[in-house]
Amino acid sequence: MIGFVVGQLLPFRLCIAYQHTKLFYQISCTIPCYEKIMPVNDNNLIWIDLEMTGLNPEYDRIIEIATLVTDANLVILAEGPILTIHQSDAQLALMDNWNIRTHTASGLVGRVQKSTLNEKEATEQTLAFLVDWVPAGKSPICGNSIGQDRRFLSRYMPELESYFHYRYLDVSTLKELARRWKPEILSELKKNNTHQAMDDIRESVAELAYYRDHFIRL
Repeated sequence: MIGFVVGQLLPFRLCIAYQHTKLFYQISCTIPCYEKIMPVNDNNLIWIDLEMTGLNPEYDRIIEIATLVTDANLVILAEGPILTIHQSDAQLALMDNWNIRTHTASGLVGRVQKSTLNEKEATEQTLAFLVDWVPAGKSPICGNSIGQDRRFLSRYMPELESYFHYRYLDVSTLKELARRWKPEILSELKKNNTHQAMDDIRESVAELAYYRDHFIRL
């Protein structure tokens, strides 16, 4: 699908958020851009999610990665590529029952087997997306239980890991605090938990916005 905003062609897999006559629009596109729409901004936030074969980076591997960028107010500016990384059948066979069941049901196992992409190529494609939105070293790494993702990035995609600031924006921190200090708000927070990378990131952004509105006093 080709999308236009004020006569300009939008970037591939781009979700531009803009305001016009008090209406909010999101437009998705699947082709390269001719002109950059939004400026690089130090305050933009990079959100990331990985799907892995398990939780131990010593022997488990990354099988899917997705990223998106929001502004400082959590408005989604752009969605990056959703990348399935090939792993061998021997590697997939090491998954525990939960991972086999979950990633088979979502179709991810099949996509991994068909993929020809490796970690280096996934790093290059992800960085090619990010450089148009956030300078290197400016955004904390954002997501849910994001320290776990960073451990895998450090081992298998170190160039991408080093693109982030050393700080973390972990939505799970607010979840743990809300569970202890204001547990009643958690019943209204609904998540699908599809364990597909882009779905999980979108839910992380929405979850942080929910805590901002119902838990944090601004």
